[in-house]
Amino acid sequence: MDQANPHMTSYKRDAKAGLRDIAPAAIAAIPIGLLFGAVAVGKGLSPAEVALMSALVFAGGAQFAAIETWVSPAPVLALAFGTFLINVRHVLMGASLSPKTRLSRVEKFIAFFFMTDESWALSERRALDRPVTAAYWAAMAAVLYINWVTSTTLGAVLGSFLGDPARFGADFAFTALFIGLVAGFGRSRVTLVTVAVSAVVAALVHYFIGAPWHVASGALAGIAAAYITAGKEADA
Repeated sequence: MDQANPHMTSYKRDAKAGLRDIAPAAIAAIPIGLLFGAVAVGKGLSPAEVALMSALVFAGGAQFAAIETWVSPAPVLALAFGTFLINVRHVLMGASLSPKTRLSRVEKFIAFFFMTDESWALSERRALDRPVTAAYWAAMAAVLYINWVTSTTLGAVLGSFLGDPARFGADFAFTALFIGLVAGFGRSRVTLVTVAVSAVVAALVHYFIGAPWHVASGALAGIAAAYITAGKEADA
C-alpha cells in the first residue's frame, strides 16, 4: 500500500482548518451581503452591477460607504477617495501579515486582494503558533469571496422583499464577530492599550467629523499607542 503524500496531507489539513475557522465569519456575512444588495438596488443599481461591484471591489465597508453617497452621475473622485480612506488599513494589515505567510511575492500580491478584516485577524491568530500556508489562506479567501458575491447578488434580486435586516440585529453581526476575534488575541498591556486608544479615537472622529475619516484615524492612533506602549515596556 502506497504511503500518503505528506505534502498533500498537510495541504488538506490546512485547508480544512481554514474552512473551519472562516465558517462563522461567512455565516455572519450573509445578512450583511443581502442588506447591501437590497440597498444598492434601491439606489438604482441592477443585480448584475451589484455582482460586478462585489466581485471587483470585495470590500463591504467601502461598498456601503460608496452606495450611501451614490448619485447619478456617480462622483468618481469622491468615491475613490472615500474608498482609499476606508481601505488604507489593509496596507498596515498586509505589512503585519506578510512575513508570517508561506507565500512568494507574486502569491502575496494576488492573495492579499482577497484580504478582509476577518481573514487577517484569523491568520494573525493562527500565526501565533504556526505559519499561514497557502492552503489555509486560499480556503478562507475562496469561501468569503464566493459567499460575498453570492449574497449581495441575491440581496439585489430579492430587493425590497427582504425588509430591514437591522430589525433582527443583522447589521451588528459582523461587528460582534470581529470584537470576538480581537478578544482572542490576548490581554497583554500593549493589546489592551492599542485597542482602547484606537476605539476611542475612531469613535470621537466619527462623532465630530464623520465617516470615513474615523477608520484611518483609529488605525493611526492604534499604531502610535502600540509603538509607545511597547517602547515603554522594552525600556522597563
